[in-house]
Amino acid sequence: MTAIESGPTKTVPAVSPAQAGADPSGAATGSETGPEPAATAWPGTVPGEALPPMPVRRRFGLVDRVRRFVGAIPRRLTDAAVVAFALYTVIYHLGFLFDLPPSRSLRIWLGACALLVVLRLGVAVLRERAALRTPAPTSVPDEPGAGEGADTRRGPRWWWVLPAVLLAVAAAVTAGQGGGMPWWWPASLGLAAAVAVALLARRTWLVGGADDEGAPTVWQTCYVLLVSVGVGVSSLYGARNTPDDVFYVGKSVWVAERDSVPVRDFLFTEGVLPGLSTQPPISSIEVLAGALGRFLGIHAANALFYVMLPALAFLAVLALWRLVHRWAPRRAVLAFTVAVAYLYLVAGSDAALGTFHLPRLHEGKGMFVSAAVPLMWVYLTEWFESRSRWKLFLIFALGVASAGLTSTAAIILPILAGAAGLAMVLVGRWGAAVAAFVAAVAYPVGSVVVSRLALGGVTEVGGQTQFFDAEGTYRRTLMLGTLGVIGGLALWLAPLLVRGRTPRLMAAGAALTMSVLFVPGVLEFLADLTGIAAVLWRVPWILALPGLVGILCTVQLPWPRRFPLVGALPWTGRMLTSLTSALLAAVLVTSFGLYGIPMWHRDSFVETHPHPVWKVPQERLGRIEWIHSLTPARPPGLLLAPSTLMRLAPMISSEMRVVLPRDGYLIEYDWESEFAQDRLRLAAFADGNGVPTEEELAATLERLDVTTVCVYFGNRQARRALERLDFEVFGEREDPAGSVRCLRKIDAGAPPETD
Repeated sequence: MTAIESGPTKTVPAVSPAQAGADPSGAATGSETGPEPAATAWPGTVPGEALPPMPVRRRFGLVDRVRRFVGAIPRRLTDAAVVAFALYTVIYHLGFLFDLPPSRSLRIWLGACALLVVLRLGVAVLRERAALRTPAPTSVPDEPGAGEGADTRRGPRWWWVLPAVLLAVAAAVTAGQGGGMPWWWPASLGLAAAVAVALLARRTWLVGGADDEGAPTVWQTCYVLLVSVGVGVSSLYGARNTPDDVFYVGKSVWVAERDSVPVRDFLFTEGVLPGLSTQPPISSIEVLAGALGRFLGIHAANALFYVMLPALAFLAVLALWRLVHRWAPRRAVLAFTVAVAYLYLVAGSDAALGTFHLPRLHEGKGMFVSAAVPLMWVYLTEWFESRSRWKLFLIFALGVASAGLTSTAAIILPILAGAAGLAMVLVGRWGAAVAAFVAAVAYPVGSVVVSRLALGGVTEVGGQTQFFDAEGTYRRTLMLGTLGVIGGLALWLAPLLVRGRTPRLMAAGAALTMSVLFVPGVLEFLADLTGIAAVLWRVPWILALPGLVGILCTVQLPWPRRFPLVGALPWTGRMLTSLTSALLAAVLVTSFGLYGIPMWHRDSFVETHPHPVWKVPQERLGRIEWIHSLTPARPPGLLLAPSTLMRLAPMISSEMRVVLPRDGYLIEYDWESEFAQDRLRLAAFADGNGVPTEEELAATLERLDVTTVCVYFGNRQARRALERLDFEVFGEREDPAGSVRCLRKIDAGAPPETD
């Protein structure tokens, strides 16, 4: 047997048969009334020497219990949220089979959650009573560094690590140049760095001892909870103009008002056309928001933006903390602070991870990348270390919850779980890799397959609306310039810094997988294979990048013993390491502030307000709400208004049917068809971008049954053209930022009666 297989051995001094409670022949007496066995001697003691008191299992007092309880709050809250939302997703999906309305599914879920809480409390009480009745056994502490797979060989020396560091830095610098050289250079350097890092991580895992994570302290947990609450509160005061909200929030509004799930199209028609092939009815978070609004008796957008969003932001920060605390080798609070600063200060690009945090957490994909991905890495790490069935169940539950957040989970989770599986296979753990992969991807992939079989596949134009190659994907997600270099260092260098053994192995697996995807031609191959080129730019989501960026500040420099004071005073090494970490953290945060676009900057498309607001431009919201107030005076038929206002209409009411909720969705209904061209033509007319001929305008309005048109005061051509077609003004709203005038067709029939 090799040294790796056998591991270190412990030497326990021999004791006399009388001490051991056995007869001289060596057979155990088995008598319960016989002499108690003496405590086993400590390794290395001299026979006859007085033994030190043996360690026993601690009986935690009240203060210790409070500390343990507080330290476990982030873990318990995030685990409970994962299980609860996974349960709701399963109930929501079963609702399709049993024709359950969302309101009933919500009540079933609330009852099930209450039952689970009671059962959990009962189990905790029973375990506590059992622990109090069980005598505290004596034990021998494990030797330092002993653990599964431990070896007596030394870890990688500095001259093995240095080439990997140089390759990682070279790859990060060249990748952040932005077209300064062919992409083959950073891709090749990055792949070489990732291979070197993976080999070093493998050796660290084979020769290293068990990881000593350590429980979070009370002050650490209080700090994290305070930051999480602050982030949750700040989510109420910012508003980002996100075009996709017309679908996500509009679906919640439909559910709240009609108590049904719109499987077919609900934006252009009321279920006449098939639904968007790129948005199968798998995600449950929009239905939860609508059902919650109906349950509370409030508008669905209020339930989403004022109730759910702060809770989602709170949980997302806790998830980030769990990853940083689990992976950071030291100074987890400092690394966590840098990671949060990265999210706040780097949010300008439409694909920046900061953009998918607070500004878009109410969209399931934002919560997926901000919370589900970090938690998945935590669960995979803990599963690989413990082989606990509970950890494997959490991996499965998080896969279910991810499917409830976004259908993108069916694309990202297989890559993420594959990266973790690759890391496990590197050290020969095939069984653990297969179990984790199946648990993570079975439900999200299965739900997509079932929905595609029931509703049809993704249309070719829907899946190919856009594509970004490896270089374009890097630029969109990891950025360019200084930020691009920092992102590259987080990708290729941070795996050398994370806590060894399993965390380093997992981070190395992610870096190696992402480096392969960054090789030119790989993403093109995946696009041709899957037909979903439009979303492949999201593959860097597997990295949990903000956490890795934060871990960059935890580097520990090998100060030489001959360095002044380092060898003379034992505390100077720790002090120099602390100063180095603080300096690196300051440099990172300063770089974010100088080269990034903060979340509150106008270039990030986020408006900040002194009071909680919906996540839409407030001036436009006021205008569309005024138009909606004219509903009693409007004749039946479609509403035509400027494009920016029609985009908000489904978020106000599912009854306010508009000509063009969003032009980008028309691509799935044949962009060149009369159905699409009529809507584009009328939207341009309402925007003031040209007036078609009178005959063409009349025919288009007739085909689409447009009976109400609202335009800005400055669009006088549209008003005159409409008046010639028997439209009359019935409402005007003066606004310094843009006054609106509404006209209705005279012979369109009587408006609906009102009380």
